[in-house]
Parts: sequence; C-alpha cells; structure tokens
Amino acid sequence: MSISAKSVRFDDDSFWVELSDGRTLGVPLAWFPRLLHASSEQRLAVMISDEGLHWDELDEDISIPGLLAGRGDQTKREQFAA
Repeated sequence: MSISAKSVRFDDDSFWVELSDGRTLGVPLAWFPRLLHASSEQRLAVMISDEGLHWDELDEDISIPGLLAGRGDQTKREQFAA
C-alpha cells in the first residue's frame, strides 16, 4: 500500500501534510526555499496527486516518499555574481 497526501496546510515556519495512513508530517519551510519565499496564495495553490505535491507556479514538486525519508530540496541553484 502506498502512502499518499490527503491535505496540506501551512504555518509561519512549516508545512503539514496529512497522510493517507493517518500520520501528519511537519516539514520546515527552510527545507524548500521556493515554498519559504512564496506568498500565502502561491503556497495554497498546491495540487495533490498519488505521486506527491505540486505547485505549478513555483515549479516545485515534492514526493511523499522523499518527505518520509527526510529529504529536502534536491535542486542545485546557480550562484550569480552581482
């Protein structure tokens, strides 16, 4: 049986994912910079699927297995000189 997300909510520092197995996972927004710097409206525009969580406008995809494994943002951002 695969575990999926049922709902997502946010507070000032974290997001909370209610899982299909009854657990609720608290994840620091600092693990996902796109979500950390997003507006409340952008955060609430999450699409929940069997594969995980997706924010189209933010180009952010988060898998539930990744969250359960304790993985944060896996992308590398280039540093631009000012």
